[in-house]
Amino acid sequence: MKALRLHAPGDLRLHDEPAPEPAPGEVLLRVGAVGLCGSDRHWLVEGAIGDAVLTEPLVLGHEFVATIESGPRAGERVAVDPASPCGRCAPCVEGLTHLCRNLRFAGHGTTDGALRTLMAWPERLAHPIADDLPSPEGTLLEPLGVALHALDLGRVAVGATAGVFGCGPIGLLLVRLLRLAGANVVVADPLPHRLSAAEALGASPEPGEVAVAFEVAGTDEALEAALAAVRPGGRVVLVGIPDGDRTSFTASTARRKGLTLLLSRRMGPLDLPRAIGLVESGQVELGGLVTERHRLSHWPDAFAALSERRGLKVVVEPGGDAPS
Repeated sequence: MKALRLHAPGDLRLHDEPAPEPAPGEVLLRVGAVGLCGSDRHWLVEGAIGDAVLTEPLVLGHEFVATIESGPRAGERVAVDPASPCGRCAPCVEGLTHLCRNLRFAGHGTTDGALRTLMAWPERLAHPIADDLPSPEGTLLEPLGVALHALDLGRVAVGATAGVFGCGPIGLLLVRLLRLAGANVVVADPLPHRLSAAEALGASPEPGEVAVAFEVAGTDEALEAALAAVRPGGRVVLVGIPDGDRTSFTASTARRKGLTLLLSRRMGPLDLPRAIGLVESGQVELGGLVTERHRLSHWPDAFAALSERRGLKVVVEPGGDAPS
């Protein structure tokens, strides 16, 4: 099989490797499509994300859909939860499995991700999807789950105004969810094409006071804008991951307003099934967010698009169905 491994910052190499052998409780997956995201960009540029540092060649990619190759479910198309919790630590026992202290996460640390032809992963984390959902759009189900978790933390009331600061794919999915929840949405982003995409979803780029602000860019500038926009007593949800694992802001702004700051980590155990349900019921549309598709063999073009923040969602298709 083919596998794309990160050896050092900026050093990706395509390898021929043996197919993995599923462990007990795992299935063999044939990867259909993988969405590249800001986390992959951190790994590529910094060789790290947060406090996790590259220590051995790593296969990136955690937003993916696949077809099960082994066992009774062979042939089933699935969206895959990339987080595999231990089930034994205190957060897991309390139902906070996304905060697991021993979490294995695809494409992170020493756990290989999905930018390869085949991979083995726990069967319980493979969720069925409709046959008519295109694989490139299916890669957005995991980001939609992340957006759902952030939305839950924000607790936005019907008719309230919410701000989304950062209009990459997760920010745009948040706009769609907020509109579905009956909120008015204002947005900010320095990239004109992302701002235009948010406007097309019914958001306004006009500044104004908001009840809840979502910072989805991972930059101090976006956080400062969110703090400035949110009303006294409001909530700010931090979703973005900053460069260098550091975030700073003007404390007096947050203190004088008595703001509540919440940090959102990935998604909860039920968020991916919720995301699948919203899409399959037609309540959330994923079309229009995938702006580039590439074969795995054309990975330099895909990662150039990611690095340059070109377009919206860049998708790699290890099966070779993507246009050249």
